[in-house]
Amino acid sequence: MPDTGAPWNIPYVAGTDLVRDWPTDSQDVAEAVADALDVINDGGIGTNVVSALKTDAFSTTSSSPTAVTGLSVTITPSSATSKILVIGFVHVGAAAAAAANSDVTLLRDSSAIAVSTAGAIFNATAGPRIVAATGNLFSATISVLDSPATTSAVQYDIGLSSAASTAYINRAGATAQNGYVSSITAIEVAA
Repeated sequence: MPDTGAPWNIPYVAGTDLVRDWPTDSQDVAEAVADALDVINDGGIGTNVVSALKTDAFSTTSSSPTAVTGLSVTITPSSATSKILVIGFVHVGAAAAAAANSDVTLLRDSSAIAVSTAGAIFNATAGPRIVAATGNLFSATISVLDSPATTSAVQYDIGLSSAASTAYINRAGATAQNGYVSSITAIEVAA
């Protein structure tokens, strides 16, 4: 290509130097970008999001996972192949007792999911076990990519159970003071 001689040295491009199939390539790229934007806009990530925030306390003495009031979301997948990313963050406490444990569980339509079968600290009916002593408050995080395989409404709850004594959300066992916040969020991810 000849030099234009301009100080910024911009080359001159003759029409004969252009790639013959340039319009076709550009159309293919434009269509690929449009297709990707359609996926994002039609349920890719972040277009179907539900969330709940719990600002008060909850307690249970049940040894089975009990849905925590206020930590529940319902999402309706747009496709049966979609996955649901569920993220939970909870503050957990237990009454003062030598064997006081609080178990946090993710429930899908009242059934525990994403639980370990290893026993002891993790078991088949509950999720992470928080061993809490007097005055302690712990944070538990749940992050699960679930495959509900449905286009019907799906409910996700944070479940809480106690191995002994009383289990709490948003308060320590030794005090009734609140001031803690827990949350659950569900996001559809298109397959």
